[in-house]
Amino acid sequence: MHRDPATAGGIVHLGLGAFFRAHGAIYVAQAGGWGVTGVSLQSPGTRDRLKPQGWAYTALELGPDGEKPQVVTVLRDVLVAPEDPQAVLDAMASPATHIVSLTVTEKGYCHEPSTGRLNPGHPDIRHDLENPLPRSAPGFLVRALAARRAAGLPPFTVLCCDNLPENGRVVRGVVLELARLIDPALADWIRAKGAFPSTMVDRIVPATTPADLDRLEAATGYRDEAPVMHEPFRQWVVEDDFCGPRPAFETVGVQMVADVTPFEHMKLRMLNGTHSSLAYLGYLAGHETIADTMADPVFARLVRGLWGDEIIPALTPPPGEDLAAYADALAARYANPAIRHRTWQIAMDGSQKLPQRILGTIAESRAAGRAVPGLTLAVAAWMRYVSGSDEQGRPIEVRDPLASRLADLWHDDPAATVKGFLALAEVFPPTLRDDPGFAADLTAALSGLVRDGARKMAAQAVATG
Repeated sequence: MHRDPATAGGIVHLGLGAFFRAHGAIYVAQAGGWGVTGVSLQSPGTRDRLKPQGWAYTALELGPDGEKPQVVTVLRDVLVAPEDPQAVLDAMASPATHIVSLTVTEKGYCHEPSTGRLNPGHPDIRHDLENPLPRSAPGFLVRALAARRAAGLPPFTVLCCDNLPENGRVVRGVVLELARLIDPALADWIRAKGAFPSTMVDRIVPATTPADLDRLEAATGYRDEAPVMHEPFRQWVVEDDFCGPRPAFETVGVQMVADVTPFEHMKLRMLNGTHSSLAYLGYLAGHETIADTMADPVFARLVRGLWGDEIIPALTPPPGEDLAAYADALAARYANPAIRHRTWQIAMDGSQKLPQRILGTIAESRAAGRAVPGLTLAVAAWMRYVSGSDEQGRPIEVRDPLASRLADLWHDDPAATVKGFLALAEVFPPTLRDDPGFAADLTAALSGLVRDGARKMAAQAVATG
C-alpha cells in the first residue's frame, strides 16, 4: 500500500552510518514522497557534520571509468540518542512514522549470533529492562512500540537492513523476547500486529577519508563534510510484508519478493563470506584493500576456488539468479581499483559476522561430506588476526565485541588455541564445536599460517581444494 506523496508519513532510521546513506536512503529519495529522520545511537559526529549542510550530503559513485556525484536530500533531521533518548522515542511513536529501519551492525541487536536469541545479560539490555529510556536498538524498538500501543496507534514496520540471515525473523525474535520481559501483553500485541520483513542489501561502501573530502571539493566546487563513497552496483531485496504504508520501492529497482532467504544466503555466503576471507588473509599478507588483494593472483585464484568448489555447492540459487554469473560479477566488483575498501575495515566484528558468513557453509558442507579447505583457512586467518599481531609482529588494532577474550585465547600451541576458540558458544555452532575433524583441519590451517604465512597457505588451499 502506498500513500499519496502529499500526505506520506516518514521513516525513522536507527544507525545513520555510511552504508544506509549510500544505499537505502538513495532508494527512498528516488521513490519520492518520503523523508527520513536519522538516529545516531552512539555519537553526535554524523549529526554535527550534516546539520550545517541542511542534512544534505553527496553520494559519490566510484566506477572504473570515473566518479559521479549526486546530492541526496532525503534526510529531514538527525537525532543523537544518548543526548535525548526521549526525542528518539517521540519520533518513532509519532503518527507520521510508518517504518523504522535499522543498520546497527550485527552486534547492535544484543543477541547471540550462533543462536539468534536475545542476550539478556548484555549490559545495554540489562539497562533497558530497568529504565524507560533505552540505550539499545531493541530497547528503542520495544519502548516506542509500547508508546504507540498506549496511544492507540498501529505499530510501525521494522525494516532491518543489516547483514543477518533471515534478519527480519531475528529482529522480530529479539524484540518479542525483550517485550515479553517488560510486558507480556505488549509482546502479544507486537506478535499479532507488527511486521518485520526480511531484506537483503548489497553495495560496497568504503570508508570516507579526508582525501575524499578534498578531492570531492576540487571536483564540485563545494565543501561537503559528510559525503559517502559507493560502487556503481546496488541491490535491495525486500520481503513484501508491511503493516502500514511504504514507499513505492518496486518503481526504483527494489526487488519485492515473497521469500528473501535464498537471496540473502547467496549474498551472505558468496559476497560477505569471501569478503571476510579476503580481508583476514589479505591483511595478514600485507594488502591494504580488497582490490589490492584481488590484484595478487594467489588470492584471485583462492576466491574463485571458494566460490566454485566450496560455497556454490552449498547454495540453492534464488529464482532467476545464475550463481556462476553472480561470482563473475563479484570478482569484477572486488577488483574495481576505484573502491579502496580496506581489509582492516571489513575485518571488524568477526565474532559477530563469521557465523552467518562462513561457519554455516562449513557446517553444511562437512555434514554433506564436502571438503572446505579455503573456508577453514579463512577461519584460521581470523583467529590469527584477532591475536593482535600480524606476520611481521606488528600490532593489529582489533575491533570486536569479544576482542579481549579472543586475544586471551591465543597460545603458542595451535591445538590449544583452536580448542579455546571452538569453546566459544557465541561464535561456533555445536556441530562444529563437537566435530574433531574440523578441529584437526583448523589446527593444521592455523599451524600453516604461523609457519608459512597467509599467501603461501592460500596458494596451498587452491592447489588442494
